Amino acid sequence: MKKTLVAIMTLLLCAGGVHAAAGDTGSAKEAKAMVQKAVACLKANGPDVAFPVFSDPKGSFVDRDLYIWVADMNANMKCVAHGASVQLVGRDLMDFKDSDGKLFIREIYELAKIRESGWVDYKWFRPEIQKIEQKSVYFEKVDHYIVACGYYK
Repeated sequence: MKKTLVAIMTLLLCAGGVHAAAGDTGSAKEAKAMVQKAVACLKANGPDVAFPVFSDPKGSFVDRDLYIWVADMNANMKCVAHGASVQLVGRDLMDFKDSDGKLFIREIYELAKIRESGWVDYKWFRPEIQKIEQKSVYFEKVDHYIVACGYYK
C-alpha cells in the first residue's frame, strides 16, 4: 500500500501543465518547458522513479510530437528513458545519424561537456506526414545524464 501511495504521489509531482491542445504540434518553448519539468522531476525523485515515468508513452512527458528522452554520458550515450520508443532504452545512441549523416547525438554530447544546456538542429523523419523535416532538440545536463526533447521546426 505504501509503495502504491509513493508511486501515485510521484506521478502527481511529476505531472504538470505542459500539455497543449491535441492536433497541433509542439514548439521550441514547449520542448524547453518539458525538459525543465523533467529535470525537476529527476532531481526530486531520482532516476529509478523518474526514468519509468519519462518512458510512459501515455504519461505526462509525452505531448503530441514532444517527448522526453534521457541518455547517460558515462555509458556512450546509452538511452535510459524514451517516451516515444521504448525499444531505444538500453541502446547506445552516440553514433546515431540524421538523414544527412550528421552525428547529432555526438554533437549533444560534446556540447554537454562544456555547458549545461543547449539546442542542436538535425533532420529527422516525421511519421505523421511521412517526410524528413528539420528538427531541433533542447537538452539539459543533470549530473551525467542528458535530458532532452525535440520539436519539428
